[in-house]
Amino acid sequence: MIVTTSDKPSQRALSTARRLAGELSAPYVPRGKQTLRQMAERMAVIRLIVVTEKEVRYYDGQTESPLYFHPSMAFVRVKRLRRGESDPLLDLTGCKPGDIVIDCTAGLAADSLVFSYAAGETGAVTAIESEPVLCAVVREGLAGYQSGLTDVDAAMRRIRMINVNHAEYLAGLPDNSVDIVYFDPMFRQPIHESSALEPLRKLANGSALTVEAVREAIRVARKTVVMKEHRESGEFERLGFERRHVNTSKIAYGVIEVAGSSK
Repeated sequence: MIVTTSDKPSQRALSTARRLAGELSAPYVPRGKQTLRQMAERMAVIRLIVVTEKEVRYYDGQTESPLYFHPSMAFVRVKRLRRGESDPLLDLTGCKPGDIVIDCTAGLAADSLVFSYAAGETGAVTAIESEPVLCAVVREGLAGYQSGLTDVDAAMRRIRMINVNHAEYLAGLPDNSVDIVYFDPMFRQPIHESSALEPLRKLANGSALTVEAVREAIRVARKTVVMKEHRESGEFERLGFERRHVNTSKIAYGVIEVAGSSK
């Protein structure tokens, strides 16, 4: 893998590219007048990170569409919240202003954004992503994406995104130290109609959620532990979640309410 920029990069883009190259232990290669295809062929690489003036893009050499951060449906969900409407995930988790939330499988950070908007300035959202490239792409997007709505942009900036294994991170937290722990692992039974997620599937960690990680989540959570999965998944039963909500898009949520929680 190499890191480069768009053709005529600003100093800011150059600085970002060099920083990411160091972080990801990948060579930084000046773009010059080469196309991305020419660069890939000349250097015999198929994976590229390209820093543009607007975003960081990841090309895997197998799909034409790059992976980059965009709030997508999370933006629609947050706009509904701004109108005073509800969100099923927030209802199930009991997320309120001031809550501390751990999103253990952040991916593109869509649910992290919804949590961050709901938890507000007095709350805190930590988004964990175990895959370094995905973490870097999304973290840079959260830091720079402009939605046109200042409160939504502020919610993005408040998300703390870190590259770590969620089980190890949870194990290092004190008992009852956060309000909500959330899991959205790659589905054991993928929804293949979700073609927009194809670039993510190739990069994301596909490991199954472990009983040990759920046990740690219950230990550190004060209110709820929630998992999103395919509505027909056997993961709910295997991991001890109660299936609470099924919507029309084949997705279900499972909930574990922590003993003594009033949400």
